[in-house]
Amino acid sequence: MEQTHILTLGAILFTASIVAMLCSRLRLPYSIGLVGAGILLALLPVQLNLPLSRDLIFEIFLPPLVFEAALQLPWGRFRRELPVTLLLAFPGVVIAAAVVACGVHWLLGWSWMGAAMFGALIAATDPVSVIAAFKELKAPPRLSLVVESESLLNDGTAAVGFAILVALANGASATPLHVGGLLLWTVIGGVLVGAGVAGALLLLAGGTDDHLVEITLTTLAAYGSFLLADWLDMSGVLASLTAGLMVGCIGWRGALSEEGRGHVTAFWTYVAFLVNSIVFILIGGNEAHLPLRDFAGAALIATLLVLVGRALAVYPLSALLARTSLRLSMGYQHVLFWGGLRGALALALALAVPASVPERSDIVVVAFAVVAFSIFVQGLTMPWLIRRLRLDTIED
Repeated sequence: MEQTHILTLGAILFTASIVAMLCSRLRLPYSIGLVGAGILLALLPVQLNLPLSRDLIFEIFLPPLVFEAALQLPWGRFRRELPVTLLLAFPGVVIAAAVVACGVHWLLGWSWMGAAMFGALIAATDPVSVIAAFKELKAPPRLSLVVESESLLNDGTAAVGFAILVALANGASATPLHVGGLLLWTVIGGVLVGAGVAGALLLLAGGTDDHLVEITLTTLAAYGSFLLADWLDMSGVLASLTAGLMVGCIGWRGALSEEGRGHVTAFWTYVAFLVNSIVFILIGGNEAHLPLRDFAGAALIATLLVLVGRALAVYPLSALLARTSLRLSMGYQHVLFWGGLRGALALALALAVPASVPERSDIVVVAFAVVAFSIFVQGLTMPWLIRRLRLDTIED
């Protein structure tokens, strides 16, 4: 690794530590401070090399983020809330993506392919900032679980939809039979790869009580499942998600030692903090150099469409649960709507838009603008909204 890259990484980690301490004192989601710090770093007279690419996000950052979030989900409660999260993560993503795609096609004049890709990639939500606010304000555990699990599942949905669109843009047949085959290959294949990799490594982990070996094997599960599925043109997000759920559900029941559990959990908590810190600082650093002023109109329209699409996904679908034991209160629905922040996956997919799509450069800049709005405006106002709805005083 070049010396400049080492210095840049050191500067990022030092900045992340300072920002995390300051945000803790100010009771702010640290992701907001990190993005702001990234902008400031990029504007310093001493230029720091802050690259952000599709490969960096997909191959380095996403696997541990998805795996750690799935690993920490309480399986029993996740399974109980699964009908809610499936409803929001599958039909909800389709509705939100369709609203955005139609809107940018008609209002901005984008091609249907470019509009569809943007709708798919921007439908993926990122829960990091909101979950941080929940923990700080002691919001109801059920609300936190629904937000985080829905985000994990809709990440998979958005990634699958985007992958199919890329295949079509690259010349794949658009017949319903072929598209259905691509969908099955991407979804079922990703789940099977994640289950297979995690299962094999858990069997191997059962033969040791060494927590260092157990940490190593879970790291292989996170990256191995994601990268193998991605290499096979399957969903790496779903593969890593499945691997994390398997380790969290089965691994704690004997495959991993009781002593190793604490070490594994602490390791992945640190990795998530480390990766999130780097990602959000890089987002801020790249925001500082984008021609956002030239795309202000398009960014404003896209942001409004994203909010409308999220509202049409959350409120009508939640109404379907109104007469069931899984009903979501109106306060929960407001948080799900406003807490639909965008993050690393949306940017990774934007950077992966093929060069053959005429709106590629527009998509990248507008995606960054929508992510910035969600982090700074929605993320910054989430603590106020939670207090306003008195959700910090309600227990499940």
